[in-house]
Amino acid sequence: MALNLSILYRGSLASCNYGCPYCPFAKRHDTREALARDYAALARFVDWIEARPAGRFKILFTPWGEALIRRPYREAMTRLSHLPHLDRVAIQTNLSCELDWIAACDLDRVAFWCTYHPGEVARAAFIDRCRTLDRIGARYSVGVVGLKEHLDEIDALRAALAPSTYLWVNAYKRVADYYSPAEIERIVAVDPLFELNLEVYSSRGRACRGRHRLRHADLLEPDSGVGEETMQQFNAGEIVTCIPDMFLRHAAPGAYKVLARMPDRNGDRMYRIKSPLEEYERVVKETALVRSDCDLPEEMLKPRPRRRVITLATCVPI
Repeated sequence: MALNLSILYRGSLASCNYGCPYCPFAKRHDTREALARDYAALARFVDWIEARPAGRFKILFTPWGEALIRRPYREAMTRLSHLPHLDRVAIQTNLSCELDWIAACDLDRVAFWCTYHPGEVARAAFIDRCRTLDRIGARYSVGVVGLKEHLDEIDALRAALAPSTYLWVNAYKRVADYYSPAEIERIVAVDPLFELNLEVYSSRGRACRGRHRLRHADLLEPDSGVGEETMQQFNAGEIVTCIPDMFLRHAAPGAYKVLARMPDRNGDRMYRIKSPLEEYERVVKETALVRSDCDLPEEMLKPRPRRRVITLATCVPI
């Protein structure tokens, strides 16, 4: 069966040339060895996509740090954009890199998620880079973290951007009830979808169908002991059922939750799963699992305490 996947790719790259106080990766530096490992994983991923012309792919790069200041990422974006079986390749970036290389991309397939960071770059300089994207003909949106001290900058940014460029505001959620009603109304005037991002969604213990339509790239080092890098079929948190076989004939009926990917065994991908009807976890191969639309109970079954065996004294007649 041909693959049809939307993929979120996030490698080990953690270095960034900006020092934003709200970001844990600000001004972090990767060693040459760490960069080499990240570039090798990126190359394997691009090769993996390129080697599957029968599939359809959409890819979003969401690096921990800033990727486009690194030539291998620019080359990967260019190369991927020209694959006929790729519908879209996009990347999150602070837009601090040179932009001339974008003209060599297929502009119908490439897109950019550009984030503006007040205090790290002048607004005029950022707007100038956006206008360069306009001249090239590249698709992009602009985002900014919604700190209260940045609200004037956000309004000014909205006024300076082209009306067709969407400006989204990333809600600041580290402080409860951070925004007043008037501030929320002000931000919604800039980003009509802001309130969707503002809400804190309950998710723990609940079934999620997001990964039925979306995948993250699970690229592993060749010497990691977990097997060759591949696109795994299931991800932690997904709900599955087991296909009965001679080893799983006593498995509990109904749904299981995938807890983690395990090391490969005899060429098979293995997963650790848990049923709310069983006290213990199971480790099963991927071919024994199918995706399920069932919902699990809010709480998994709590393990019962083990019974202790007590040896009673034997009465011996005297």
